[in-house]
Amino acid sequence: MAKHGKRYNEAAAAAGLDDHAPEAAVKLAKEFSKTKFEEAVELHVATSADPRHSDQQMREVAELPHGTGKNVRVLVFAQGDAARAATDAGAEFVADDEIVKKIEGGWSEFDVAIATPDQMGKIGKLGRYLGRKGLMPNPRTGTVVQPDRMGAAVESSKKGRAEIRLDRGANIHVRIGTVGFDEKQILDNLSSVYSTILRAKPEGVKGALVKKVTLCTTMGPSFHLDQSALEALTQA
Repeated sequence: MAKHGKRYNEAAAAAGLDDHAPEAAVKLAKEFSKTKFEEAVELHVATSADPRHSDQQMREVAELPHGTGKNVRVLVFAQGDAARAATDAGAEFVADDEIVKKIEGGWSEFDVAIATPDQMGKIGKLGRYLGRKGLMPNPRTGTVVQPDRMGAAVESSKKGRAEIRLDRGANIHVRIGTVGFDEKQILDNLSSVYSTILRAKPEGVKGALVKKVTLCTTMGPSFHLDQSALEALTQA
């Protein structure tokens, strides 16, 4: 069993096993974060879905009002005016033959890939490289857009969005900011993510979707969140 320092143990004691109101959990998580780097704040949701069934899968995007706290690197698959609009909006990379070869070789130094519909046929061969990393453009996540929407899509991605998807264990893991954010910023992002999860409940899931919700920092313990208080937060 891993040994933890005094500060972690104090935070773990404060977290306990009881459910916390979101406001209290965020305050405690920030209070006990004393690392030399700015820790991320993460939300983890255990669901009752079974991702092995197609009608119980989830793939949605939640807008983060205050971003993720990190620079989002954008790669676009576009030509002409759409490519120029993407560059003007701040996209780091516009795919060409050289970049395609780099992707096939394992390169993935970008966080979001956006494409125009006419490019999807050309990048289909990259599915096995981008798909397993969650980087394949998809209309459901707003990353396949018409050419005249490319600039807006890049700007939205640069501001910060959270992709909501189930892992093999039916859990959702989302970065909702950093400890450098103030409490209201973290709560705003948390509210946006959680409300999106509730709205995106798959048709095949019977009964309650959410089983357990925890909030933690990169190096800190998990704080169990009160689901009733979470739902109230999304309606505030």
